[in-house]
Amino acid sequence: MQIALYQPDIPPNTGTILRLCACLDVSAHIIEPAGFAVSDYAFRRAGMDYLDHVSLMRHVSWDAFEAWRREAGYRVLLFTTKGATSYLDFRYQAQDILMFGRETAGVPEEVAAKADARLKIPIKASLRSLNVAMSAAIAAGEALRQTRFATRGEFG
Repeated sequence: MQIALYQPDIPPNTGTILRLCACLDVSAHIIEPAGFAVSDYAFRRAGMDYLDHVSLMRHVSWDAFEAWRREAGYRVLLFTTKGATSYLDFRYQAQDILMFGRETAGVPEEVAAKADARLKIPIKASLRSLNVAMSAAIAAGEALRQTRFATRGEFG
């Protein structure tokens, strides 16, 4: 399982997601440009010493990421408030990439159109969205439950 962040713009959220990736042994991707320097204090503070334990790949652009993932044969599953399918009703594969957009703007339509699926986390109708780090944790939990945990019965 992998998590990709499309042009993240809030350092603490990115650090928190990378910490999640380290703890769950999930590879991470940052699709640049990010809205901050990777050396940003807030980013490092949120990720703490866990950042040394995450497999992180940085991509200089969406096009570079898209070329890499197509050559590797990975599916990209975009988590979006505009998704048509609940994340609970989707069948994940072990090598899927769970992608999350910018906290302030999501992803442009041309990026969304390249996703293999657009998934949503259902929330109360009167509210806009969850925090991206919370969304990543929820999505990774279900994807891992279906793939890694279901086949081995435990994490390890």
